[in-house]
Amino acid sequence: MSTVQFKNPVHIRSWAVCAGRKEGKGPLGDRFDTVCPDGRFGCDTWEQAEMKMVSSAWHTALQKAGLRPDELSCALGGDLLNQCVSTSFGFRGSGIPFLGLYGACSTMAEGLLVGATLVDGGLHHDVLCTASSHFCTAERQYRYPLCYGGQRTPTAQWTATAAGAVVLSGTHSSGVRITRAHIGRIFDPGIKDAGNMGAAMAQSAYETLSRYFSDTGDGPCDYDLIVTGDLAAVGRRLVIELFDGDGIDMRPVLDDCGLMLFHGGQDVHAGASGCGCSAAVLGAYLLPALEKKLFRRVLFCGTGALLSPITSTQGESIPGICHLVCLEAED
Repeated sequence: MSTVQFKNPVHIRSWAVCAGRKEGKGPLGDRFDTVCPDGRFGCDTWEQAEMKMVSSAWHTALQKAGLRPDELSCALGGDLLNQCVSTSFGFRGSGIPFLGLYGACSTMAEGLLVGATLVDGGLHHDVLCTASSHFCTAERQYRYPLCYGGQRTPTAQWTATAAGAVVLSGTHSSGVRITRAHIGRIFDPGIKDAGNMGAAMAQSAYETLSRYFSDTGDGPCDYDLIVTGDLAAVGRRLVIELFDGDGIDMRPVLDDCGLMLFHGGQDVHAGASGCGCSAAVLGAYLLPALEKKLFRRVLFCGTGALLSPITSTQGESIPGICHLVCLEAED
């Protein structure tokens, strides 16, 4: 059984989000802690800007928790760049014990899962989880330079410029806790179109949720909201269709971070993507709603497309993965 039921309290102590200007103009813009005035955040390069966003997010989360860096047990995090340099450089000089993670767009959920396991097991007391992405750094790495002006297909997604940070604790709480987690498995539906990652990841979301429901005996109606990230419009529709085949209607509760970060008037084609997308929606919308008890139980399902520029040019398909954590409001 891949679902973990945590025996000891794993509290969400604090969180913070640093986002880009385009994201700041979206429906969650007034809920971000920091909005970057431009794509470079006052830095010389886009990569340096993403590093600064990571640093801004985790520093703000620690300030909210009333913690110094030397009081943290460890930090977990990752991004989309080779060797996760945005995250590692974002913690450079911090002195915080650090574990780099890579799960593509599922990284925030993966970090919460691993961090919650460390806290539940009594191995660490306060754990910081981060994830980030930047539209321009991702374009530089994964696609042709922006100046080429290549057209995007309708299925393409817009990489979010955002960084999110969450502090987990075994003792201090904001009123939200992680009660369960599910480690995803890799599924490969054979999609080779890097401009249609929603289709590549949809099966992994369906498989993880199906196994979770089987393990726990729960169904969609047991949750106020089930949020994937980031399947966007194409992937969300496919997940609904897959569950329709099982006689399960996911429509009333299923949403996707890729559809929540931007509004319809912003040209992002199928929706948003990137490690920072689900991290931003988590910190700007889901956790505040749980803290205020607008939601009681939410499934946060991070979905990732496990590709690289090299595998795509070699004609490989795009495997997907989905990790899940159950977030609950505390009485």
